[in-house]
Amino acid sequence: MNFIFLGPPGAGKGTLAAQVAEEYGIPHISTGDIFRAAIKNQTPLGVKVKAIIDAGGLVSDEITCELVDERLKKDDCKKGFILDGFPRTIPQAEALEKICPDVQVVNFEVNNDLIIARLSNRRVCKSCGQNYNVKFLPPKTEGICDKCGGELYTRDDDKLESITHRLEVYREQTEPLINFYRNINKLTDIDSARDSSLVLVDFKKLFPAK
Repeated sequence: MNFIFLGPPGAGKGTLAAQVAEEYGIPHISTGDIFRAAIKNQTPLGVKVKAIIDAGGLVSDEITCELVDERLKKDDCKKGFILDGFPRTIPQAEALEKICPDVQVVNFEVNNDLIIARLSNRRVCKSCGQNYNVKFLPPKTEGICDKCGGELYTRDDDKLESITHRLEVYREQTEPLINFYRNINKLTDIDSARDSSLVLVDFKKLFPAK
């Protein structure tokens, strides 16, 4: 079962992806992870990507698609995968159709007010990276991680100005993918404005594990 998770930052894609990956026994793959692994392993493409990033450039669609293709050929993807953060643009989606046409696209629907509430109240542990939300999922002790006792902080990405910018970029660049996949009958909408456990129940009804 091959999935693409689409939705704005703060829609809950990462949370559901981790749950689905565990229950369905398939990897949760983000482009960031692919880039980091290729660079770390010094693959030919990884060397190219590192040179581009070190020079302050943007990795082209062509190279990104090559990296994704390379990743999807690995053994752990034989049962399926979840792509999160790719494709971001129509050209990337068209390239992915050639690489792997057998995909289900899940569109996470949530309004801007809830996204802002989720992200602006998010706190991350400096030591172990555990996520909290002071409004919806607070730590037992304010500012302290339940897991390791580390200090919690607000990422720059989660400050209001940055959230607003990220949402604008998403609407401009990635939202057109919703129509692209709807037009080829591959899109399923899911209401992600609820608790993640309820979203998972819906997901499993829509896509029963094989």
